[in-house]
Amino acid sequence: MKIQKLPLAFKKYFWEVEFEKINLANRKVYILQRILEYGDEDAVAWMWNNFKKREIKNTLVNYRGYSLKTANFWALILDIPRKDVLCLKKHSSKEPRTFWPY
Repeated sequence: MKIQKLPLAFKKYFWEVEFEKINLANRKVYILQRILEYGDEDAVAWMWNNFKKREIKNTLVNYRGYSLKTANFWALILDIPRKDVLCLKKHSSKEPRTFWPY
């Protein structure tokens, strides 16, 4: 990744952190997750220009936290089978877990 700083217009996607302190080298997944979930056309165009398709796919496939609508949309765009997207997989447990069994 060649970029040094996120565009100032992206501050709206990172509302809970100090925007200027986001470490691009260490926070690729975080940045991609926010753009995939909340990004507008400009943010998505920036993402395509600054990240490899493989990085974008890996972020969608290996991390939860996307809405079902977002995950389905990007799975179609990136040509990823729904069964391979972590947040679209069904939970394996048949019974709900109990924290206090008594």
